[in-house]
Amino acid sequence: MAIDFSQHFTYKRLLRFTLPSIIMITFTSIYGVVDGFFVSNFAGETAFAAVNFIIPVLMILGCVGFMFGTGGGALIAKTMGEGESDKANRIFSLIVYTSIICGVVFGTIGFAFMESIASLLGAEGQMLSDCVLYGRIIVVAVPAFILQYEFQCLFVTAGKPKLGLYITLAAGIVNIVLDALLVGLLGMGLVGAALATALSQVVGGVIPLVYFFCRNGSLLRLGKTRWDGRALLKTCANGSSELMTNISMSIVSMLYNIQLLRFAGEAGISAYGVLMYVNMIFISIFLGYSSGSAPIVSYNYGAQNKEELKALLKKSIVIIGISSVLMFGACLALAKPMSWLYVRDNQYLYDMTVHAFMIYSFSFLFAGFAIYSSGFFTALNDGVTSAIMAFLRTLVFQTAAVLLLPLVLGLDGIWLSIIVAEVAAVALSVVFLIAKRKKHGYA
Repeated sequence: MAIDFSQHFTYKRLLRFTLPSIIMITFTSIYGVVDGFFVSNFAGETAFAAVNFIIPVLMILGCVGFMFGTGGGALIAKTMGEGESDKANRIFSLIVYTSIICGVVFGTIGFAFMESIASLLGAEGQMLSDCVLYGRIIVVAVPAFILQYEFQCLFVTAGKPKLGLYITLAAGIVNIVLDALLVGLLGMGLVGAALATALSQVVGGVIPLVYFFCRNGSLLRLGKTRWDGRALLKTCANGSSELMTNISMSIVSMLYNIQLLRFAGEAGISAYGVLMYVNMIFISIFLGYSSGSAPIVSYNYGAQNKEELKALLKKSIVIIGISSVLMFGACLALAKPMSWLYVRDNQYLYDMTVHAFMIYSFSFLFAGFAIYSSGFFTALNDGVTSAIMAFLRTLVFQTAAVLLLPLVLGLDGIWLSIIVAEVAAVALSVVFLIAKRKKHGYA
């Protein structure tokens, strides 16, 4: 039975509703963690560095799914809140069909230019060959990858977050089992890791497609649609912040890799890769809560229920605050175990990774608030504000920090740059939340 967005959400109900989204997005991020574990232990340090080096490029190709999912979900939920369910289904269908076309185009471009991109970023020799090999296999599944990210958001809008969770878990299990079989048992190295990830993305993207085409008990169903440029433009505008966040994060990751290659060589990229595995999981928790709570915000905004909107913002700030402190502590606790798991055979690399963890962990005290604030404005269908916040946080602040701080502080400047950027992003978020409170009715 679909969930009623018009009900009052207590802390317990809000957490119960958003938990499937949190697990969905977090579990998807584990794909890279699993690939990295098997590659680092069975294919060697160069192959491990190659995977971490090319992943940001692959994420850029697939992150359009977040734009369609979050932006479309906000518009669909708002439309349902206004009582126009048929129109909501037409918009839903248009968004899904458009994303499939985008996936085919992006996958083709990625396959054709993978070697040029990796070379341009600084990969050479064996690492370049490994980047191309791994990347080209993954991009074949980009259409499914886009759908997977998209449906993770739209299952929530359809009132079926648990079903979305089950499908994501199934895809994750496929990835883990195939990694163990292809990489661990059969020794297929990078090819095995790439095939495992690509096939799991097919599971995560195609099964929801079949579900929404069939009769189902959700609020949404795929069917006939018609061109609605205004709705598609609104979707892209609403989701532009999430698109900008993911593209910017990938670009910044590339800059980190370039800087680390300069200051610490392949060892620096490997250390950053381990750090990013924890970062992906923790950031996914914030992203999951943001996308999971977004349909509730959008529905109440469309229904002009200002008191519930105000209560949702207050509860979310409390939840994000407590989670941030817990993640900070968890990152400190995981520093040595995670470093040992991936780079235990190289003492220099192990020490570098543990040291980086100790610095980087402070960023989680601030990241959640900045991520949720941007997502909150997306849910309010204020895509411009959300995009400005995302652009400044991920591209301007982080880029400036990672380029400038190493000039003064060397390698430590690279690890510190994320903290400086997140503090600046939180300050910006506070300004926008105060400035927009009356316009959107959550004052």
